[in-house]
Amino acid sequence: MTFSVKTKNEISRLPIKKDCCALAELSALIHMSGSIFLEGQNHIGFKISTENAAIARRIFSLLKIKFQIQTEVGVRKNRQLKKNNVYIIRVPYKFNAEKILEKTGILQKDENREKTINSRILVQLIEKECCKRAYLRGAFLGGGSISDPEKAYHLEFVTYNERHAQDLCNLINHYKLSSKIVQRKNSYVVYLKEGDQIVTLLNIMQAHNALLDLENIRIYKEMRNNVNRIVNCETANLSKTVNAALRHIENIEYIKKNIGFHKLPQGLREVAELRLNYQDATLKELGEMLNPPVGKSGINHRLRKLDKIAEDLKIKRGEL
Repeated sequence: MTFSVKTKNEISRLPIKKDCCALAELSALIHMSGSIFLEGQNHIGFKISTENAAIARRIFSLLKIKFQIQTEVGVRKNRQLKKNNVYIIRVPYKFNAEKILEKTGILQKDENREKTINSRILVQLIEKECCKRAYLRGAFLGGGSISDPEKAYHLEFVTYNERHAQDLCNLINHYKLSSKIVQRKNSYVVYLKEGDQIVTLLNIMQAHNALLDLENIRIYKEMRNNVNRIVNCETANLSKTVNAALRHIENIEYIKKNIGFHKLPQGLREVAELRLNYQDATLKELGEMLNPPVGKSGINHRLRKLDKIAEDLKIKRGEL
């Protein structure tokens, strides 16, 4: 089961507490995955399709609670190989389909009493805070998806009307989020790509189990990335240290071969001899071998002086 399906199943099991929220959620579901059909010459019905059995049960419950109708749920085998069943909740004219469409803001009548389809979110449906959240839940169930957070942070809503996409985007951004819209062929996609913003939206939709799962994955990924950064940093530092030690040894051997250590000041001669005799020792360990002991910075300073002497010798001999 994908992370997206698990999230939808969780939302589908949430209790339906208020009529106003049921109406807002149903409106979003019809906007996202519903379609209208004609019966006879002037009678209208509608249907909502979904591949998720839990969502189909949710739609059935919303219609029953808000409008006291028990419509039938049909099942159609998807013709494409290895695809899920398609559940169709069909509400014909005789079940007051027009009244439901009007209440959910889908169907409106113009000044001439002509029926028109409204593609926008009916403002009256989302005046209350609880109804805003309910609408987002319905929109996610009807046309939303969330990527596996192990791979990427991405949550999106796919709708087929630009004005509805803009309204949905504005509703999400009401919560100080920064959703954006992109056109994808014949659809409009409202999406979030930031992990913390997706967590906020899951909380708004009351998908708390999905939220916790995503947060746990985020924490694990952050810890893993931090460990990788530390390892990479330590590896780079180790490589830098090893290369520096090899350079020092090479330069000290060059000095010894060409002018000998007897021409070096005592402080440099002592460090040069220790570096050759204890090639695996750290700067701290080299410093502790001196009498009196010298700190890391002091040893490093003397080694740089030895590097400079070797460089000057090579230049003088035309080797650089």
